[in-house]
Amino acid sequence: MIFLLLSILSSTLIYVVFKLLEKYNIFRLHALIFNYLIAFVLGISMQSGLTFSDIIETPSNDWFFGAIGLGVLFITIFNFMVITTQRSGLSVVSVASKMSLALPVIFVIIYYDESLNAMKIAGILLALLSVYLVSIKTRKGLKINTKNLIFPAIVFIGSGIIESGIKFFENDYISENEIPIFSASLFLCAMTTGIIALSLTKKNRRTPLKLKAIIGGFCLGIPNYFSIYFFIHALKIETLSDSAVFILNSVSIVLLSTLIGIFYFGEKLIPKNWVGIVTAIVSLVLISFFN
Repeated sequence: MIFLLLSILSSTLIYVVFKLLEKYNIFRLHALIFNYLIAFVLGISMQSGLTFSDIIETPSNDWFFGAIGLGVLFITIFNFMVITTQRSGLSVVSVASKMSLALPVIFVIIYYDESLNAMKIAGILLALLSVYLVSIKTRKGLKINTKNLIFPAIVFIGSGIIESGIKFFENDYISENEIPIFSASLFLCAMTTGIIALSLTKKNRRTPLKLKAIIGGFCLGIPNYFSIYFFIHALKIETLSDSAVFILNSVSIVLLSTLIGIFYFGEKLIPKNWVGIVTAIVSLVLISFFN
């Protein structure tokens, strides 16, 4: 259970750092690239008994090409989140990314044949409802132009594929002692994709690299690495079903991030957000007792 708690705390710290990047007007792509570099270095340093020959042989692992795919998706989906925010607003991208927890939950229930009962189903539905209600920041709800619908759809599907993919490789291919090197490979691929994206766009190439972007990347890289590292360990908890881990992790992050937003960043909540918080607590209780 400690790994699940540490995963929640690490992921919430990512939210805090992203808010600070926005506050100090830091160029996010530069910060992201350095963040993935730091996460990669952490993964390499935490792999016990790692030798140079082990690094050379990493591509021969069954999970390596999966790590490449997930790494590319990491930064690709982030860019689509930025596009969605620009075109449809922060609430839309927040709902799309957080509601994506439905996909890995459905995946593990079907693919790994998890058992279901009425209380667990109720907990899952309440969890999804709570995430939606907490993420909505306007009284009128979501308004999405039909021509822009593709962008939140990509964020929703892509985010769900990332979490489902992590579960698939954790269960079928990654031994416990391989978690650091798997995570490192994932972040290396994400960093490489970011560098390619940086070089392809004239505007990005002309944006000067600033010290605050490097510092921001460093601060982001540490919780980013551990959010994956601890989450993979949490999926190995035998007393919790995989769907319970996904829901407890996602809903707790939403709750904790919301509380930090209120007390530290001075964010204001509308009534439906408070309803969402209460619903989230109820869903966590149901999932915890009937997982």
